[in-house]
Formats: sequence, structure tokens, C-alpha cells
Amino acid sequence: MAIRGNIPGGLTRRAQYFVRIHGYRIPDPGVEQDRARWLEYGIPAAEIDRAVAYQEIWGGIALPSSPHYDGGPSSFSADVPEGAEAEGWRFGAGLQRTALPYSFMIGPDGEFGIHAGIGVPLHCSIEGWGESVALADHARRCARAITTVTGEAVEALQLDGFEPVLDVAGRADTWWRGADSLVAVYRGEAECMLAPQCRTATVYSGLDEWGLEGLGA
Repeated sequence: MAIRGNIPGGLTRRAQYFVRIHGYRIPDPGVEQDRARWLEYGIPAAEIDRAVAYQEIWGGIALPSSPHYDGGPSSFSADVPEGAEAEGWRFGAGLQRTALPYSFMIGPDGEFGIHAGIGVPLHCSIEGWGESVALADHARRCARAITTVTGEAVEALQLDGFEPVLDVAGRADTWWRGADSLVAVYRGEAECMLAPQCRTATVYSGLDEWGLEGLGA
């Protein structure tokens, strides 16, 4: 089902357009019905409230594939919170599209990331993930050339004169804007799986002003 209204807040116009045109919403039963059972498991009510709030806004929304993480979640859906007071609580953000060694999670402070024994925040929020996927789609359509580098070559990229793209609220994954190019740096898998060879960067070059910004804020 197309997403016509109820676009999640906190997104730039570029990401709102991307979600509205390219996203869709699938039926989702929600998680409020699980509250009593989760309370019996000893999950704090405040953590259940977080999962319910996430589900009410993002539940059932499916976006096109991300260039990395095997496309990202197939759709957004909260799962049972897990964790402890000392380490903080997290809950599933949505199912993987393919078999992956990690899960997509919403962390203790609302950060969107991956978890496989080690939790790695990719973005400060689920909105940041949406911004990143939207920007990748926009840059791909506008760039005259696209180059991908991996491993040690990522650290050799010359980003002097580039500014961070704050819209994506990057943590392990960041975006950088130069005079005529955008650079996306993905370190999440490398940090989560302790595999530095998984570091990846994509350079979108030959961009004009529209290509660099799109609809912007």
C-alpha cells in the first residue's frame, strides 16, 4: 500500500519525497498486544513504550534496498526488547532481507544499528538511516561516476575540504559533501564483526548543485 499521508516526522524534504514515492506500507499487527506477556518476562514498561512508539510511527514501512547491509530491513517492525539495566535495552528494528550474521536494532538512546554480540550504532536515529538510504538513491541517480573502495583504501580517502552531511546523523556510517561529490563511508559491519576488510566507501562524483543537495531540508 502506498504511503500517502503519515510520513514519519523528522525527515528532510528529500527523504520525505523518497519515502512517499518509493516506500510502501504493509499490514502490521503492532506490538501493543504483546505488552502483558512482555511485562511477565520482566521487561520494563518504559522499554515496551519505546517499542510501541517506534511501531506506531515506522511499523510496516518498507523502503527500497540500501546499497549495503544486504539492503537493510525488509520492513520496519519492533520486536521484543532485550538487554539489562546496566547495558541498556534494545529492540529489533525489522527483519533482514537475507541471511545475515547480525540483527537490525534500535539501541538504548534510539540509535539505529546492527548487533551480533557487539552492538554498533550506524546512525543516531531511525530517521538517520532513512536519510542515508534516500541520499544514496538520489546520489546514484545524479552522479556521473560512482566508485567503491574497501578495506585500507577507505582510510586513504582524501576528505579535506569536505563537510559532514548532518542529515544522516552518522555514527559508524557517515556521509561527506565536497564541491562536486558525495562520499558515503560504511564502517558498521567492520566494527560489528571485527573485520576491517569490510570497511566500504562509495564516491559519487560529477554532481551539480542539485545532485549535492536535492530537495534538501
